[in-house]
Amino acid sequence: MNEKVSFIGIIPARYASTRFPGKPLAMLGGMTMIERVYRQVSKVLDRVVVATDDDRIMAAVEAFGGKAVMTSTEHRSGTDRCQEAYLKNGGHEDVIINIQGDEPFIQPDQLQAIMSCFDDPTTDIATLVRPFDPSRPYSELANPNSPKVVLDSQMRARYFSRSVIPFVRGREPEEWPKATQYYTHVGMYAYRAAVLEAITRLPQSSLELAESLEQLRWLENGYTIKAGVTTTATIGIDTPEDLARAEEYLRNS
Repeated sequence: MNEKVSFIGIIPARYASTRFPGKPLAMLGGMTMIERVYRQVSKVLDRVVVATDDDRIMAAVEAFGGKAVMTSTEHRSGTDRCQEAYLKNGGHEDVIINIQGDEPFIQPDQLQAIMSCFDDPTTDIATLVRPFDPSRPYSELANPNSPKVVLDSQMRARYFSRSVIPFVRGREPEEWPKATQYYTHVGMYAYRAAVLEAITRLPQSSLELAESLEQLRWLENGYTIKAGVTTTATIGIDTPEDLARAEEYLRNS
C-alpha cells in the first residue's frame, strides 16, 4: 500500500430516513449503529469523522469519544456531505473514504482493498466489488437493487447497471452465472481530494438519471474508477427488519 497517500474516513449519518428514522442511533448488541461503524473503521484509519446534520447524532458520537462535524441539511447525497465534512475537518488528507453509516460489520480487509487502489496514480475514485457466486440463482443476480459492474483488465469500472451485464448470448439466463464472472457493486467509495471537490459540482447526467446510480455521472465525465475486490459479505441495515437480522447474526457469531 502506498504509504505516501494519507486517508481520512468520513461516515455520513443523517437522522431522517424514510424507512428507518433515527437509524444511526439504533442499538445493535448494546451499542449504537454509528458507534459500531466508527469502531470498525478506526481499526484501519487513524482519522475518522462522522458527518451529520443532527445534534442527537453529534452528541452520541462525542459521548463515545468519536469525532463528528455538523453539516448542512440540504445535501442531496452522502458525497456532498463528505466534501463539507472534509473541509470542516481541515481538508489536509489526500484521499477521502466515504463509509456507509449503516454497515456495522464493515471489515478491515475491505477498507484496505479500497485504499490499495490508490497505489495506481491514475485512480481518481475507488470502490468495492464482489464476485458473484456462480452457485447462486439468476434471480439474485437480476435483483435491480444490487447493481452490477463491468471491469476492464486493469480493474477499472467501465459501466454500472441495475440490469444484468454482460448479456450472455446463446445461453438461457439461468445459465449466465456459471457462464461468465459477474461482479456486484459494494457501496463504498474513496476519492482524491481534488476529484471529490470537482464531482460535487457536476450536474446530474443522463445515465445517472436513467439508472439512478450516482457513479455513472463520474464515468460520463471521464473520471477513472478503480475497483477493489472483496469476498467478505456485509449486512447493510436499511429497515428495522434488517436490524433484527443483524442482532441475530451477532448472537450467533
